[in-house]
Amino acid sequence: MTVSFTSTLYLLPVLELLLDCIPSHWHAEVHLGLQEALVNAAKHGNKLDPGKSISVLFSHSDDRCEWLICDQGSGFTPPDAFKSNLEETLHDDTESGRGLFILHQVFDQVQWNPCGTQLRLCKKMRFTSRSPLFT
Repeated sequence: MTVSFTSTLYLLPVLELLLDCIPSHWHAEVHLGLQEALVNAAKHGNKLDPGKSISVLFSHSDDRCEWLICDQGSGFTPPDAFKSNLEETLHDDTESGRGLFILHQVFDQVQWNPCGTQLRLCKKMRFTSRSPLFT
């Protein structure tokens, strides 16, 4: 399934559509991660330009879901590392890095294309001992 929409922060209809095939016990966690990724694409990638769009290619199998999120922005250089300490991240005065931290907590794989305009997210849907982001 492919979904395209103009740059906006009103993402509820898109998120509901993208969560349709997700097991209910993963909804809150995956909703948080996808919302962060889509807000970043609209706000930072496309600079909320209504003339630019975001597309999401969604695919799934019995054990995994993948999203490829593409914006029409100028791209960025993805960081090699992100803050791995939640306490440090949440008490940082800047908001930089929080979204990256969330993405890496929610999804099993987080990959950008070299120019930073496409984000691939993968979530394994099998039961694991990994706890949700928030308990």
